[in-house]
Amino acid sequence: MQIKVFWRLFFAFWVLTACHPSRKVETPVASASQPTGNPAVQDAGARSPQDGGKDGGQLPAEGQKAAHVRTDDFLVNLLGRYPQYFSKILTQRDSFRVQIIYTRIDRNKDNQPSFRNYYFHVDPDEYFYPASTVKLPVALLALQKLNELRLPGLDKNSSMITGQAYSGQTAVYNDPSAADGRPSIAQYIKKILLVSDNDAFNRLYEFVGQESINAHLHKMGYTDAAILHRLEISLTPEENRHTNPISFYDTLGRTLYQQPMQANTGPYPDRKDYLGNAYYNSHGVLTGGPMDFSRKNRISLEDLHQVLKAVLFPRSVPETQRFNLRDEDYAFLYQYLSEFPGEAVYPSYDTTTYWDAYGKLLYWGAAQGSLPKRQIRIFNKEGDAYGFLTDISYFTDPDKGIEFMLSATIYCNSDGILNDGQYDYDSVGLPFMKNLGRVIYDYERQRPKTRIPDLSEWKLNYQ
Repeated sequence: MQIKVFWRLFFAFWVLTACHPSRKVETPVASASQPTGNPAVQDAGARSPQDGGKDGGQLPAEGQKAAHVRTDDFLVNLLGRYPQYFSKILTQRDSFRVQIIYTRIDRNKDNQPSFRNYYFHVDPDEYFYPASTVKLPVALLALQKLNELRLPGLDKNSSMITGQAYSGQTAVYNDPSAADGRPSIAQYIKKILLVSDNDAFNRLYEFVGQESINAHLHKMGYTDAAILHRLEISLTPEENRHTNPISFYDTLGRTLYQQPMQANTGPYPDRKDYLGNAYYNSHGVLTGGPMDFSRKNRISLEDLHQVLKAVLFPRSVPETQRFNLRDEDYAFLYQYLSEFPGEAVYPSYDTTTYWDAYGKLLYWGAAQGSLPKRQIRIFNKEGDAYGFLTDISYFTDPDKGIEFMLSATIYCNSDGILNDGQYDYDSVGLPFMKNLGRVIYDYERQRPKTRIPDLSEWKLNYQ
């Protein structure tokens, strides 16, 4: 009863407090000249912390790897044609912890897609920090949870009030980035997909709950996934186990659903994930030896790639890997997975800070400025932290009949020191991402196709 009264008091002030958009986002890519279609163009920016062909392509050995590491001759040969971009990647793949998955898509006479995966150095056992890429599966699970609650009037646009009931928790009563100032699942997902807002992710993490997130992912077949903490804020494992109480209301302030604080009491997976030669601890002291990531988020590149495929092509994955989403949910996700920040109205973003290619690492790298609005559209989720750059994407160019999926991760930390803010995003990671996207796009542009696909479904109406 107290929660309802509290809500009614705040409801009257929401619209009055909705003045400025949220500014809590990841650090953007620094400036670069406008890129062209030539993969030789180099970026000059910087980034701050934050079943295919024949396996077993021949590569210069850098160290012995387990037999389950997947590398296809096709990608080895294709990357080998561009030694100016990829020679170090090919010969020092272990040091860079690089992994690539390229999915070729062909359509039959009924325009139904078929998929063929090609891999480079893909190893589900090799840890990389997934950073903001974990936001995508959690956003999907938030929509799924709403659908499975099946409560009259409750949907992604319902007002979502986050309380606090445990150490480290913070409350949310309004969202200035929304048109009416009301927080909602929809508004949080928009901010996640447009500019990778960390606080928005944390609110969805709290709604779904740590135990439920991992249980659902494991049930879907992503058994190695471990989503264990919020982002950007430093909390203890016990604080991350506990998630805030949450209430939903309609526009008249009537209660639709109340969720008490949740706590994950189950054991964490037994992991031994270590990175680096040294790191700065929470007190800013340089500590020798590798940093322990065993209580940090984990999900493999293959699983992330499959999650995106399940969203874009749900009929192409097993039923157990399909999210329980409505048609309107899919349309909503497609819009914001591919929309440029400057095309959004609520939330609205300053294009000098959030340019068109913001978050589109593959193909665009660190490029700034305006991009052609009717050329390539990339449906993706990227992440960067601890020296890792990762991007999970689907490319479509309807006018040229081009489509493919491409995912990659690379470690950009030549000094081996973590938490020092000195990563090789500018000199290594962003050029790699840009050149990889352009080489694959150029290959697809020239690849003979039995049938030119009809990709008109991906010509969306952007604001």
